[in-house]
Amino acid sequence: MTPSPLRTLGQTDIKITPIGLGMMEFAGGGGLMGFAFPTISQEEKNATVKAALDGGINWFDTAELYGSGVSEASLAAALKAAGKKDEDVVVATKWWPLFRTARDIPVSIQDRLRFLDGYSIGLYMVHQPYGFSTPEGEMDAMADLVAAGKIRSVGVSNFTAERMRRAHAQLKKRGLKLAANQMHFSLLKRSIEKDGVLEAAKELGVTIIAYTPLASGMLSGKYHKDPSLLQQKNAFFRRRLQRNLEKTRPLVQKLEAIGERYNATPAQVALNWVIHIHGETVVTIPGATKVHQAEQSAGAMHFTLTPDELGELDELSRAIK
Repeated sequence: MTPSPLRTLGQTDIKITPIGLGMMEFAGGGGLMGFAFPTISQEEKNATVKAALDGGINWFDTAELYGSGVSEASLAAALKAAGKKDEDVVVATKWWPLFRTARDIPVSIQDRLRFLDGYSIGLYMVHQPYGFSTPEGEMDAMADLVAAGKIRSVGVSNFTAERMRRAHAQLKKRGLKLAANQMHFSLLKRSIEKDGVLEAAKELGVTIIAYTPLASGMLSGKYHKDPSLLQQKNAFFRRRLQRNLEKTRPLVQKLEAIGERYNATPAQVALNWVIHIHGETVVTIPGATKVHQAEQSAGAMHFTLTPDELGELDELSRAIK
């Protein structure tokens, strides 16, 4: 297996693999968002995280919102079970701003560190732009955490280009750089290319962390092969996926054809496109609830699509209305 070259997170000294593992699915059974996910045993979580590590992944993305600490604690337990020390991995987590002000940031960080149980926070992000404080106030509070040695770098999530620039400018006053903006991006979701977010990220040296890179499983091709699987989805997702099934078929067929050249699945090809279409600016965090999903995500790092292949997928993606 060819090791995947590490990338620099923003303009920090933190090195991450192009693909990390998203921990939202580990939230089951907890408070915030816990109701939305099935409860997975810690043994299964341990095996999933170990599969990601064995495949070369070196970083994990979680959040306060993911079960009010359940995801963070589960990740820490799995990393300990795998024998990983703090310096072996990078952990990213997020502060939930809804109905809060920046004054909560230095308070709630204690919970994040407690749940992570000895694993430091390599990247701490403001999860949404919907809080009671300005980006400037939030970034000042985050900068204070860096100064106190409680986090290593600062990021945001779902920030517009304008709000991202404001966050970057405030951190610059504190001698820091905005490391990342976590955004929805995939072959079926490309708004960051049109709304100025990607352009600003490249200009400012900010890493884009793409979430939902497989479009809720649509790009895996599994629903095209067996539409009955859609019945397992809740009504909202089922209707959305059904609407897109035929529109996305040519793209999925191309993912399958390209995958045959690399002995890769359509999902792996879709992930590889995400991490290469814009150079090193975009990394991604597919989620996993099972070992084979983590293995598949890690395996997507170990080949590189050609410019022609990237272009073919780009063209088919843009044709979908």
